[in-house]
Amino acid sequence: MSKTSSSSSAPSDRPVPSHHVREILITESDEAAECLAHAFAVDEVAMYFIDTDDTKNWSDQEKWDMHVRIMRSIVKAHCLRGLALTIGPNHDCVALWMPPGKTMDDQLTMFCSKLWMLNDKLSVEGQHRFKEEFLPLLHRTKEEVLGDLDNDSWYLVYIGTKPESRGKGYARKLIEHVTNQADDQGRVCYLESSNGANPPLYRKHGFETKKSIHLTRGPQPVAMEIMVRQPVQKGSSQKPQEEHRFTQTNNSAI
Repeated sequence: MSKTSSSSSAPSDRPVPSHHVREILITESDEAAECLAHAFAVDEVAMYFIDTDDTKNWSDQEKWDMHVRIMRSIVKAHCLRGLALTIGPNHDCVALWMPPGKTMDDQLTMFCSKLWMLNDKLSVEGQHRFKEEFLPLLHRTKEEVLGDLDNDSWYLVYIGTKPESRGKGYARKLIEHVTNQADDQGRVCYLESSNGANPPLYRKHGFETKKSIHLTRGPQPVAMEIMVRQPVQKGSSQKPQEEHRFTQTNNSAI
């Protein structure tokens, strides 16, 4: 599916206004990663792979550098295979969406984004948490919750706003940029929320909680809320469509 953005109709020699949604170029991935790094600086899931027993000898700077490196690789992977969006004059808010039928698991994307290098950079426990717990749990849960719609949904992987840029409606615009497309296409949207304060905000956009999952290799369980948004029919007063029937019955820092 071709990617679209509100900047597609702007002349190439004219800058897009900072309050408009636009796609992130791969040459901007470092700036976008900095935004997400600051947005998720104290996020329990983001730190789950870094704050481990075998990184107690790492300095705060080393942990921050690892955090930024992870974000850079994830942003680059979405520039290559997904839909990376930003808004604001200085990449003030960034959203990383994976469109229907797309993944970032292919070898070329893993190589070009340097995701493959994370195995060498993370500590041994960090690798176990990332490869053996986190990724399998997310993949399995998404398949269980969406069933046959797993490969035909929009997946909000990350969305974050710089602390000093919050309250300006940036996240709302980045969410609606894709949910409007999903409505036109009749597709569901899916996300995992790692911040307990955010689900009420997602519910305003039509997302509903389906289940909670937990990361358990650390000293305390880390929770994530799984949320799904049904497409809204045009002219329906913004009421969600009747929920798709999933084949399975078992059940991100703005």
